[in-house]
Parts: sequence; structure tokens; C-alpha cells
Amino acid sequence: MSGAIDARSLAVVIFLAFVAVSLLLCGLAAADQDDPEHFYAGGATLGPVGAGLAIAGDYVSAATLLSTTGSVALAGFDGLLFALATVASLVLVMRLFAERLRRRGVFTMGDFLADRLGDGSVRRALGVATLVVLAPLLLVQLTTAGRVMTSMFGLPEGALTGCTVASGALMVCYSAFGGMRGTGYIQILKIAVVLGTVTLLAGLVLARFDWSPFALFDAAQAGSKAGGDYARPGLQFGHGFAGALDLTGFQLTLVLGAACMPHIMMRLHPVRDAWTARRAGVWAVAPVALLCAGIVVVGLGASALIGRDLLHAADPAGGTALLMVTSALDPAAAGPRDSPLFALVACAAFATTLAAVAGITLAAASSLARDFTLKSGAQGEGKASSREIRRARWTVVAIGAFAVFLSAYTHDRNPQVLLSLSFAAAASILPPVLLYALFRPGFNARGVRWTVYGTLPLILVLMVMSPAFSGTPIALFPEWDFDVFPLQTPGLVTIPAGFLLGLLGSARNRTHAGEGTGHRHRAGWTPQRARDRA
Repeated sequence: MSGAIDARSLAVVIFLAFVAVSLLLCGLAAADQDDPEHFYAGGATLGPVGAGLAIAGDYVSAATLLSTTGSVALAGFDGLLFALATVASLVLVMRLFAERLRRRGVFTMGDFLADRLGDGSVRRALGVATLVVLAPLLLVQLTTAGRVMTSMFGLPEGALTGCTVASGALMVCYSAFGGMRGTGYIQILKIAVVLGTVTLLAGLVLARFDWSPFALFDAAQAGSKAGGDYARPGLQFGHGFAGALDLTGFQLTLVLGAACMPHIMMRLHPVRDAWTARRAGVWAVAPVALLCAGIVVVGLGASALIGRDLLHAADPAGGTALLMVTSALDPAAAGPRDSPLFALVACAAFATTLAAVAGITLAAASSLARDFTLKSGAQGEGKASSREIRRARWTVVAIGAFAVFLSAYTHDRNPQVLLSLSFAAAASILPPVLLYALFRPGFNARGVRWTVYGTLPLILVLMVMSPAFSGTPIALFPEWDFDVFPLQTPGLVTIPAGFLLGLLGSARNRTHAGEGTGHRHRAGWTPQRARDRA
């Protein structure tokens, strides 16, 4: 009994310590937040190390920590591919975009495209895309934060709504008062806590198998009851042709979608120079690579020490594997929630979800405050006022309240369809727009609009007709059955469609490149490029 009291007391102490330190950091960052440059782009003051760690913290979400661990435990080689895709996506971000997206006075993706193309009309389209990408992700992260808090304190299921409200309140405080610099401090704190916790778990798992990765994998393969299928791709989606297409589409969506998430892009704009961007890239990729390596070890340990049956019974997607493995690593505990190790891991998971929610909320609020207004920074000049900052803060409050309200209706549904929608939208819309704007001469505002408004309906239709929406026990609506699109993720269709629509939309106007958007692009871009080179 005393062990239970000690473990739960430890959970309370760790939780309160994280909340107190993070609120203190936001308070320190809020001193000069009436200046738009500090509110939207305060990350520039963090330096290359701080900027890189903040990017890594924003990049690591609950899906990275919980879902990838479960995929490794239940699907073996497929989970390893997901972990590798996670690291590859961040490498793509830092190598391809970090130096090119930095702009003075640019705070959102809409600002960047308006400045790059010399046409402020693209801002609204990018604002729509940003909200479609971030809204489902915010709901999933907020619900996960409520669930982790409920589990951490051993509360009944009925307390989930109250825990979600509490998480939402903290989210609003972090985003509204801390701004980019305050949330950056929280992301740095979070990546330190999560990396330390996962490294500890991975070490304990390896110690159980005499520090032999081969012995660990053999035990995990035996615990999975999948035999040789555990060591080859296809276990999660199936080994047939449709399964291979689903796995390929999922990997492509994960790499491109995670690479272009708006809250990640928002951290790249204030980077001061190319040298800082390169240094920040190293400090962003290294912690995420170490974390994903630890997640693979912990996932294999969950399969080896707990077994597929118990993991699948607790959560068919394996989302509880990270928490469940703590009981196997601490056999002296009377129960899973009576272990100090469980308290530490639960608090790390909560820190992950809460910090991710704060970053996503700030990015969504910034887009609403800027991309849907015509006055502030419409032509990419980055001019804003204290009135806009007040509007952004009230937008954070409104988004937080709306997200908490919606999460009450979605917390009992499988979040995978929402994650699929978010990543499919990000992968199908944002890479075509960014890559064409950066590397294809003649790309214009029409191409942006065709990509956004042409691809979004296709994504929604295919998602509704997919097995992720209906027809399976783990679908969003398992009681319905009208899945006629065979793939669970539509990226294999919608990503090429996004690139094609951007190409066709901009090519339609190329004969008139000397007037309108194309002329404004050439006239407005040269001074900016000269400033960047300087």
C-alpha cells in the first residue's frame, strides 16, 4: 500500500513540477509579448541549439511516442519503418526547407507564400489548409492529454471530460501568454523529459536481455505470435497487393505530412541566417533519432515482456504499450499504476501531448489572426499591431474552448481517422505548394488555390469511403458499412493529385505571365531575395 501511495504521490509531484516550471517559463517569456515580432517569432532569440530543440519538441507528438511504440510491439517491421519515416521526415524538413523558409516579418505559411509569390490573395487559401490540417490533430492530442491525465492519477472514466478541460486550460495559458518563445521553452523542457524517460525505459528493457538486441528481437517475435511475418513488412496492413499499397501510401503520407506541418514550419521562419538553420537542423534531428531508436527498443520490449494478446486487448492499435511495459519492468509493484516507473512515463506522455497541443493551438490561432485578415501583412510585409496580438490571444481562447467541446464527442471514437485526415491534408496540399513556390518558376496564386480547393474535397470523399471511416471494428463509425475505397489512407491518390492540380492551375496562366500574379512575383521577389542573401 505504501508503494502505491509513493508512486501516486510521485506522479502528482512530477506533474505539478512540470506544470509549475512550464508556467514560469511562459511568464518569463510573456514580458514583451505585445511586440508582434516577439509573440509570433520569439523563437529567434533561442539560438541554434534552443531553436533546434524547440523544433524537435514540436515535432514529437503523442502519435510519435504512443502510436509508434504500439506499432513496433504489434506489427514489428512495420513499426520500425514508421520510426524510420519519422526521422526521415524531419531530415527532409531541415535539409530542404530550413534555410529557404526563413523570412523577416513572416509568421505563417500564408505570409511566406504571399511574400514569395507577391500576391496576398493566397493567404486565405493557406489559412484554410492550415486549419484543416491542425484541427483534427488538435482534437486527438487534447483527448490523449485528458486520457493520460486520467490514467496517471487512476481516476474513473467519468473524469475524462474534467481532465480534458484542465488540459485545455493549460494549453490556453501556454499559447496565449507565452507566444512562440514561451512555447519554445516548453518544447525544450518536454524533449529533455521525454528523451530521458524513453532512454531509461530502453536501457531497462535491454538489461532484461543481457544488452543483446538480437535476443530482444527473438523474444519480441515470439511474444507477437506472428512468426516470420513479424520480421517483414505487411503485418499491419496485410501482405496482399492492397496491403502493400496501403503501407506505401502510409509511409509516403507520414514522410511528407510530418515534414510540412504548419506548427513546424512556423518555427523555421524566424531563424536568423543559414548557419543558424544548419546548426538547428543538427540539434533537431539528433534528439528525434535517439528518441525513435529508444521507442523501437521499448516497443520490442512490450511485445517480448507482455505479449500480443494483452496488448491487443488493452488497445487494438497498441497505444497503451508504452504505459503497460512499465509494470513488466517493475515486477515489485502491486499493479501497473503502483509503479514509480509508471508515474514517470505517464508524466512524460502528458508533457508530450500538452506541449504538442500548445504548439498546434498557437499555429492555428496565428493563422486565424493573420491569414484571414486583409490588413495586417497582406503583402508579406509582416506589419502587425498590439490589436492583432490581442486578437490572436482571444483566438487561442476560442480555439481551446471549441476543441474541448468537440473532444467530448470524439473521445470514445478511434482517433486514427482524424490523424489520417490531418496527415493526408498536410502531405497532399503543403508539399506541392511549397516545392512549386520554391523551385518552379511561374508558379502563381492560381496554382495555390487549385491545389488547396481541389485536393481537400478529394481527401474528404476518399476518407469517408475508406475502411478507416466505416466497415471495420476500429473504424470511426463501426456501426456503419459503406467503405468502397480499399485503402485506409488516401495519400497514394491525393498526393499525386495535389502536385498535378498545382501544375495545371499555374500552367493555365503562363501565357499571361507578364501581367497579374506572375509579374508581381518577379517584381516583388527580387528585393526579398537580395535581403536574404545579405
